[in-house]
Amino acid sequence: MLKRSLYVRIVGTFITVVVLSVLISYFTMSFFFHNEVIFDEEVKNVTSGVAEIIELTELEDVPALVETFQTYYFNIMIFHESGEPLLDQYPSIPLSDSSIIDVFYSAEEDPVILPHGKREASRVAGIPIEIEQEPYALFLHLDYEEEMLSIKKLVVSSLLFVLLIGSLLILLASRRLVTPIKKLTNAAKEMAKGNFSVRLKSKDKDEVGELITSFNHMASEVEKIDKMREDFVSSVSHEIQSPLTSIRGFTKAIQDEVVPKQNEKEYLDIIYQETERLSRLSENLLRLASLDSEHHPYHPEVYKLDEQIRRTVLATEPQWKSKNLQILLELDTVEIYADQDLLEQVWLNLFINAIKYSPPEGEIHIHIQEDTSGVKVSIKDYGKGIPEEAIPYLFDRFFKVDKARTNSIAGNGLGLSIVKKIVMIHHFSIEVSSKEGEGSVFTVLIPKQQNDTGQTS
Repeated sequence: MLKRSLYVRIVGTFITVVVLSVLISYFTMSFFFHNEVIFDEEVKNVTSGVAEIIELTELEDVPALVETFQTYYFNIMIFHESGEPLLDQYPSIPLSDSSIIDVFYSAEEDPVILPHGKREASRVAGIPIEIEQEPYALFLHLDYEEEMLSIKKLVVSSLLFVLLIGSLLILLASRRLVTPIKKLTNAAKEMAKGNFSVRLKSKDKDEVGELITSFNHMASEVEKIDKMREDFVSSVSHEIQSPLTSIRGFTKAIQDEVVPKQNEKEYLDIIYQETERLSRLSENLLRLASLDSEHHPYHPEVYKLDEQIRRTVLATEPQWKSKNLQILLELDTVEIYADQDLLEQVWLNLFINAIKYSPPEGEIHIHIQEDTSGVKVSIKDYGKGIPEEAIPYLFDRFFKVDKARTNSIAGNGLGLSIVKKIVMIHHFSIEVSSKEGEGSVFTVLIPKQQNDTGQTS
């Protein structure tokens, strides 16, 4: 319905404009044809030419000459200075005594156009002449009503022809304009049905071509989002199903008393670990949902970053001590303007990741350095490292570098996603460099701050 309405409006608008143009052109032409001085000039030229011929003619031959002129669609009257007409019979020419006197005593050599109505398609011109050295006044009446009608008919026919051809062309042009919009409408309907793979082709570089390009880009992004949604649902289902299966299996075994009494504590410990795993998953999902919303609390303040890093290391002491890791700190004394609680989550997630993937008896380096560009916080481990092809996906939700290590290394693939989101909220940036077999370095870049308002240069 929309496309038809657009098509009708385009064609209707064009035809309306053309019809109005035709009418305006017709009335404008009629007005200027009646008032344009070009007709006055033509009448003057004809009058001057006739006057020259009559002045060269013998007096007795003038009547025959006048009769001949009248066959060319204009009438002639000649008056003597005394006011007597030269010929006995004259056509009806609207003349007044004052007009005759004005012509006799005109100071101009050119013919004089007598007063006429604005809508009259005729002109009367007068000019003084001499015939055999006697003064006379020649009046020429030119009626071009028929010529005017012929010209009007020609103009109207031309304008109607333009209207017809223009209407046919706009019908074809409108189809060309409306067709891609129709395709866009159909494609949008397909997307509404869930077909996000629909794409349109367009070689045009105009606004419609840009619209199609934007539509294709939107379809691609929606398809990616839909794929992410499917992956997200699949990952969440897997992350929830796995511990639930363990809990259900071990609980059933204990209920059925198929587990020896001495092994019950071990099974209960596993059940407890799985419930903690579910709890962490739930907390991370809720935290991500909150960070994604525009209403997550954000309370920046000025505080010492180096002290926050030390507190994070102390809070995780049981984890890194259980693996006999050496924690090397190189911390410049630095104050930053940020949300302390949110950034604490960043350092905690990055540091716990480094602990997870560090080999026993290994080392972790934490370095804070301030320069003219800002503050750099790097956390380096010496674990297995990350494959180069996996680095672009590290911050995707539920992404895990090594699926086979999922059970041996606790985690649900949301930690780095939370880190990335918090860094983006602060308008900071994070970089990753890694080599397999040598370890990984995560670096958070905090731009130089102008003052304690949190504005960056």
